[in-house]
Order: sequence, then structure tokens, then C-alpha cells
Amino acid sequence: MDAQTRGHRPSAEQPQRAKQAPNAPADPTRSADGQSHKLPSAGERLREHWLLATAGAVVLIAALVGGLLYWLEVRHYESTDDAFIAARSFSVASKVGGYVTDIPVTDNQHVNSGDLLAKIDDRDYRVAIDQADAQVASAKANIANVEAQIESQQEQIKQAEAQLEQAQAQLQFAQEEFTRAQDLVEKGAGTVQRQQQTRSDLQAQQANTERARTAVTSAQLGIKTLQAQLEGAKAQLGQAQAQLDQAKLNLQYTSVVAAQSGRVVKLSGAKGTFVTAGQSLMMFVPDEVWIVANYKETQLSDMRPGQPVEIRIDAYPGRKLTGHVDSVQPGSGTAFSLLPAENATGNYVKVVQRVPVKIVVDSWPAGLPVGPGMSVVPWTRVR
Repeated sequence: MDAQTRGHRPSAEQPQRAKQAPNAPADPTRSADGQSHKLPSAGERLREHWLLATAGAVVLIAALVGGLLYWLEVRHYESTDDAFIAARSFSVASKVGGYVTDIPVTDNQHVNSGDLLAKIDDRDYRVAIDQADAQVASAKANIANVEAQIESQQEQIKQAEAQLEQAQAQLQFAQEEFTRAQDLVEKGAGTVQRQQQTRSDLQAQQANTERARTAVTSAQLGIKTLQAQLEGAKAQLGQAQAQLDQAKLNLQYTSVVAAQSGRVVKLSGAKGTFVTAGQSLMMFVPDEVWIVANYKETQLSDMRPGQPVEIRIDAYPGRKLTGHVDSVQPGSGTAFSLLPAENATGNYVKVVQRVPVKIVVDSWPAGLPVGPGMSVVPWTRVR
């Protein structure tokens, strides 16, 4: 038993090692040989790595200075990402119907004012012009005929007036003859037969004079009728001339031309198709474009027309454009929408509104393809 006990008795060093916890960390100041060493301080580490410390300090100071300058500069600007390019795009339609004979443009092509966009078969409209020309000629001939009748009627009036003067002279002579015969009969120097003869002649001349006066009146009424016919003929001429002018306009409408310079987009017309009046052939985007920036109403306190604007287009991030504020819409965007918000009833939740601001670019770069709907980011200097 003593031998067994002696075989398991620990040595003097074992109790010291057993007192140490199995998971206790090693002393960092003690080396493997058991000797103690002092760790370097923070100052000693900075002195050892002075180059990295200097670079870090310079970077930190530069970041602070840059951030301060950026804040001092940015606070003078108002920006929004709710902005886009706008233009008054419209549909190009034919004013007359017919078969399309030519479409000399293609998609996204730039055209100038007056360039031909589409051609419609014009044969029917040329025939209409010939018909209108014939109606104008017929109306002019009718006018000439009535004018000739008026001139003839005027001569008839002159003839009737001359006959009236002659009848009146004969009536006066017959009146004088009857008066003399009447005096002679009363004095007993004349015969009753002579008196009766002069009375008969007087009555005949009175009737003749009345007939001549009626002929003058009839001729004068006839010329009034002819003058009315002349006015009707002139009205027919005006109507025929208007039809001729309309036919000429319709012929011009067979050539659809560009009203201003711009680009052809969404081309739907094709050669050989039949189009009706008002049918769209293509969409047209004018060269005149601008920017609509929907700023928050809280950003408009210092915004005025004429203020400079820096613009960046999302499609061309490397380009910076300049412009100016043209106008601020007098009302929020929702107020002019199809279904404006009505906050008079129900629960009301206040939301910051957006107000469209029109920005005009000073100069668009040549050859830069921009169009409606493209996103931009404007920076307006308001202070």
C-alpha cells in the first residue's frame, strides 16, 4: 500500500500547475521562457507608424473641410429628382381623306419647317378644282348675260320715255285743238262736228299718253327685276369661287408638311393605306423643349424667375447644362389634374404638395438626343 501510494504521489511542481485554471489566459507580459516584458504605449505605436498617422489626419481634416465647404455651398441651392424634360408633342393628321402615296420620313427623323411628311392621292381633288372652275365660268357668263339684258332694258326705258314725251306733245296739241273748237262753237263760228272730232282726238291722245307712261313704268320695273337677277348671279359666282378656293385648299392638304422643326416619332402611316380626315399618321416632337421640375412647396420660398439652374440628365451623367427658372406654376400639380384631390370631407392628412417649375435650358448641346419624359436633376440657386 505504501508503494502504491508512493507511485501516485504528485511532485512538488504538480500542485502549482493544478492551481492554475485550465482556461485562464496566458499572461501577455510573460514570454515563453517565463520572463516578463512591458507592452508598447499608444504614443510609442504612433511614433513607430508616424507616416500612416499623418496620412489619416490629413484625410480627416480634408474630409471635414470639404464637408464644411459643401454644406456652405449646397445650402444656397434647391434640388429635386422629380424632374423631367417636357415638350408640346402633338399628333400629325391629314385634313383630307385618301390613299397614302408616299411617306418620305422615317422614325425619329429630324425635319425642318415645311418639309413633306406624307403625300395623299390628289387626283380626286384636281377633278374637284376643274368642276369648281367650270362653275365659276358659268356664273361669270350668267352675270354677263344679265348685264347685257340690263343694258337692253335701259335702252327700252329710253325709248318708252321718248314715246311718252311724244304722246304728251300730241296730247297738248289735241287739248289746244279741242279748246279752239269749243270756243268757235260757243261763238257760233265753228261746227259741232269739228268740236266732236277734236274731243275724240283729245281722248285718243290721253289714252296714248297713258299707255306710253305705263310702258315707261313697266320698263323701269323690268330693269329692277334684271338687277335682282344680277345680284343673284353675283352670289352664285361668289359661291362658285368659294368652292374653287376650297378645292384648291383640299389639294394643298394632300401634302402633309411639318409646321415647325422637330422629330417624327411613333410613325403609323404607310404607303398604300387609306386614311380618313383627322386620322393620325405620326407623332411629332418639336425642337423646343424645356424642363418641368416638381419642387416641394417648402422649397419655393426663395425661388424666383430668372434664377440660374445647373442641370444633369440621367441619360448623360457626364454632361452638365445650364439654364434659368422661367416661371412657377400658380398652384400645385394635383390642383390641375383630371381628378383633383377634395379635402373638404373625411379625415384630412396634410401632405407636402409638389409645384411644377418651368426651367429653360440656355443651350442644348448639338446632336444630343433628348426628348419628353427623360429624367433630369436640376439645382436651382435660390440664395
